[in-house]
Amino acid sequence: MWRNRERLCAGLGLIGLLALGGCRQDMHDQPKYIPLRESEFFADHRSERPLVEGTVARGDVEGDDVLYTGKVNGELATVFPFPVTWDVMTRGHERYDIFCAPCHSRTGNGDGMIVRRGFRAPPSLHVDRLRQAPAGHFFDVITNGFGAMPDYKQQVPVRDRWAIVAYIRALQATTAASIADVPPGKRNEVHDAPK
Repeated sequence: MWRNRERLCAGLGLIGLLALGGCRQDMHDQPKYIPLRESEFFADHRSERPLVEGTVARGDVEGDDVLYTGKVNGELATVFPFPVTWDVMTRGHERYDIFCAPCHSRTGNGDGMIVRRGFRAPPSLHVDRLRQAPAGHFFDVITNGFGAMPDYKQQVPVRDRWAIVAYIRALQATTAASIADVPPGKRNEVHDAPK
């Protein structure tokens, strides 16, 4: 019985070795040039080729200063680089809840869940200093960080950063609103709203 088992194991091992011997490493062993290494193939002896004149790397064009820096002529922008639509506000609300609310809270008061667990509190987004700050200020802080706040330029795409800024402006407007800001035909709905 043991002999049959030994023969079976030896036979399977031999089949395995034959299968491994059949593997080819064409992709691994192919001739190739490693960047910045010398090459005899080209007259200039460089393995990497120069870019064709006028080539622009995909995704690297940042021609719109307001969109990518939040600044106009070196000053913080007071305007948005694109129209603020309902879709932009919805996206800003979603991104704010994901990236900002853990510290700033969903209302922007600066008492988010992270702060309740002992981390340093950010300022409320409703203080006069931040209500009067230009839109570019918020974009710059989201992009580059400020104080204890890290930068979010890798996590949050440019247009989403602006959508968050739009939503922050909406949060600021709602806490500063009075009944006079509500259209007369809708005021009774505000008084009848559940508390």
